[in-house]
Amino acid sequence: MTMLSRDELERLSPAEEAAFPSPVPTQVVSSDEFFPIPQTEKQKRVEARLKVLGDENARRNGLSRRGFFKTAAGMATAFAAMNEVFGPLYDVGRAEAASVDVAQARAQGLAGQFIMDVHTHFLRDDTRLMNFVRARENVGKAGWNPALVGNAQTIDDLKYPNWFKEIFLDSDTKVALISGSGSEEPRDWFLTNEMKHAARARVNRDAGTRRCLAHAIVMPGMPGWLDEVDRVIVELKPDSWKGYTVGDNTNKPLSRHPWRMDDEKLLYPFYEKILKAGHTIVCVHKGLYPPSTERNFPHLVPYAKVDDVGRAAKDWPEINFVIYHSAYRWAAGGNAADGLRQFEETGRVEWTSDLAEIPEKFGVSNVYGDLGQIFAQTTVVEPRLCAALMGMLVKGLGADHVIWGTDAVWTGAPQWQIEALRRLEIPEDMQRKHGFAPLGAADGPVKTAIFGANSATMYKYDIRRAGLETDRVTALKADYDGAGPGRSNLRYGYVVKG
Repeated sequence: MTMLSRDELERLSPAEEAAFPSPVPTQVVSSDEFFPIPQTEKQKRVEARLKVLGDENARRNGLSRRGFFKTAAGMATAFAAMNEVFGPLYDVGRAEAASVDVAQARAQGLAGQFIMDVHTHFLRDDTRLMNFVRARENVGKAGWNPALVGNAQTIDDLKYPNWFKEIFLDSDTKVALISGSGSEEPRDWFLTNEMKHAARARVNRDAGTRRCLAHAIVMPGMPGWLDEVDRVIVELKPDSWKGYTVGDNTNKPLSRHPWRMDDEKLLYPFYEKILKAGHTIVCVHKGLYPPSTERNFPHLVPYAKVDDVGRAAKDWPEINFVIYHSAYRWAAGGNAADGLRQFEETGRVEWTSDLAEIPEKFGVSNVYGDLGQIFAQTTVVEPRLCAALMGMLVKGLGADHVIWGTDAVWTGAPQWQIEALRRLEIPEDMQRKHGFAPLGAADGPVKTAIFGANSATMYKYDIRRAGLETDRVTALKADYDGAGPGRSNLRYGYVVKG
């Protein structure tokens, strides 16, 4: 099952086959839920420059280009190429890009940084979202990955084992929260609430520590939904709750139960129930609704906006409302150039600016912005827009109310996103014009808060007493790193054919 038409699919190629396997993506990759934008001219320039620099630096280090791109120096080279095209937005030195040893020393110095990713996904074993199987089959047919040639393919890359590998072994992530998406069609839930509960238990049992948290998905308005909330509270004890105000985000044509966060009759009994049970975190998917999506589903647009957030937050001050993707409109088939144009002309970006203004407008301090696709897609398309969005979120919500989430594994191992935030700085001209504060050093107070301290506070996670430094995941990662670079640099989904 796919949201794309046959004609649209024929214009796409599997990302594993067609996308340049660089440390940082050089074009937008989509799932089967939206049609990706073509590679921009600037992205083409980044990719061309990255190939040249990659070849030069690989030779200096006695490696193949592909092998070099799996190293920390390869990652640094990617950001050096982006600086050449987009301007000096990322903190990267020439020596770091040219030397595996210099880059590795920096990487090791930051590897212990506490990173808590509260926005990760994988698919259930019995999923029928089989478009990813076709993508992997095409990889084998093309001969791009010899391991896939002549072998029957599955979507294992989108399932638990690869999720664990890419989150905990291929990145510096220390703690991850398993998210998901519900559907009117029971078979199309990414994971049932029971599956997330079981996966959380498995990770934490195997690790010997609390490495994993999990959402419970809530579907307001569906028959028996509040009874299900009661059951989940007792039996599954989720770490937080998540819902999609557009209803069924996976199968939008089936969406019959969209909802508003400030609906007193529908949602307020839910808030009352979870508070009584001691649950204080509600995560809500907002945004990712560009004009291309609006044309197909115009009736859902009012539910994708954030005009229901402020009143709900004011009426329920004990609940922390985390707005996923920070309500950024221009992803999921949109064009980041439109978002950048909006910002340059008006100083605003739909609907993230509206979100950032809620604390001042409503006098609340319980609204948070998750990064998710707002960061993943703007970083690789228009990093100046990424800097602007970070500036407005920190200015409006506060550095202590911006939450790290990557939407992995859809975007591959999240290390490139981690490195992007570690290196990103808001240009001085933007700081002066819009009153944005600098983001500062990779391990400075602002980025430390965003990467993990904010979520640790919200989820009452005691970093100092967690025991992560000596648990079985740390031991496994040490063995894994000792075997040599293993990051695949793959992304999963579709890109527009060249």
